[in-house]
Amino acid sequence: MTAPRLDRPDLELLLAIREHGSLSGAAAAADVVPSVVTKRLAALEARLGLQLFQRTTRRVVPTADGEALCDRAVGLLAGFGQLEAELQERHRDPVGRLRLAATFGFGRLWLGPALADFQALHPGLEIQLQLTEQLPDLAVEGYDGAVWLWSVRGARAGEWTGRRLARNQRVLVAAPDYLRRRGTPATLDDLAGHDCLVVREDERFDTWRLTHLRDKVEQRVRVSGRLSGNSGELVRDWCLAGRGIMLRSLWDIAAPLARGELVRVLPAWAMLDADIHWLAPHSSSTPRRIRLLVDFLAERFRAEPWKLSAPSAGARPAPRPRR
Repeated sequence: MTAPRLDRPDLELLLAIREHGSLSGAAAAADVVPSVVTKRLAALEARLGLQLFQRTTRRVVPTADGEALCDRAVGLLAGFGQLEAELQERHRDPVGRLRLAATFGFGRLWLGPALADFQALHPGLEIQLQLTEQLPDLAVEGYDGAVWLWSVRGARAGEWTGRRLARNQRVLVAAPDYLRRRGTPATLDDLAGHDCLVVREDERFDTWRLTHLRDKVEQRVRVSGRLSGNSGELVRDWCLAGRGIMLRSLWDIAAPLARGELVRVLPAWAMLDADIHWLAPHSSSTPRRIRLLVDFLAERFRAEPWKLSAPSAGARPAPRPRR
């Protein structure tokens, strides 16, 4: 015996009757005469062998079977709608708005240009980028996602989905002038005798957790210096002026490294906690425009464009142009 079949119009009919509480109301919403709805419901109940609604002179109310079927119909129809939207998206250029967050430095230097190129590829998109130093509550504040420099850990990690877009590391650098005056450290212990420029980002700002890039051995180094601040850009400026050694992300100092204004110090060591991540609120489905964006950014940053063949301490800096 063949099981009775339910079609999409059957499900829509059931929900319309439950919503309006009458056959005539459902008929008016569908712009048909009431007899059409009456006949369709009778045929459906006969096919299923179930009574789906109790009819009274004032109202039509779902039976237990009817209520259960209506509840399932809601999810099934939503699935139909989502499937149709996805199929339509495959055959048209994405449209709509993308609201994103990122930190100031990376957002300005690297993400901003990438987003401009992505929008040029998809002119139907509107992109809003909010630069901030505090990760917003993405879902509550209406963000589609964020490009962040560290993965989110701890209690808040369960609020988002994430994907690493690129690897990055924080490295030790100094200006050639500083190294000529103070000498070049040969070991991590030598850092104790140098002016170290620190960013006061957390309680342990004076401890650098460095990893040997070949052996993967981690070592904590206490550092000190007479200059510190809560702005990475400020500390970078001090370093460029020859005031000490700093620990800074490669993406932030790629240009001065390439120009020889800074050089790597102890290049076998780095801090491996600054990868580039995509974060987004948990969702049962991801719009195509967001999937396209994340894939674009992953490809854009896959080669780590900030990871240049930068000179290490002792190498001759690039000559400055004559004025």
